[in-house]
Amino acid sequence: MRVRLKLFATLSTYLPAGAKDNAVDLEVEAGTTPHQLMVRHRIPFEQAHLVVVNGLFVAPSERDRLALGEGDVLALWPPVAGG
Repeated sequence: MRVRLKLFATLSTYLPAGAKDNAVDLEVEAGTTPHQLMVRHRIPFEQAHLVVVNGLFVAPSERDRLALGEGDVLALWPPVAGG
């Protein structure tokens, strides 16, 4: 099945070659979790502060249990600070 991975700010360095506009479409096995995609792309868990699937926040306790579905969009942001 296909899902889209979107990485923002400093996390964009973990996108594979060929990514465009901070996103890449990936072929993954059914039942793949956000945690598994993070491992696959070597994204440090402590750097993925905000994890969102289809616009909905995924709590840290759910990131290794939520199964992604066909066409889902997984978006990750690092911790940010501002004033």
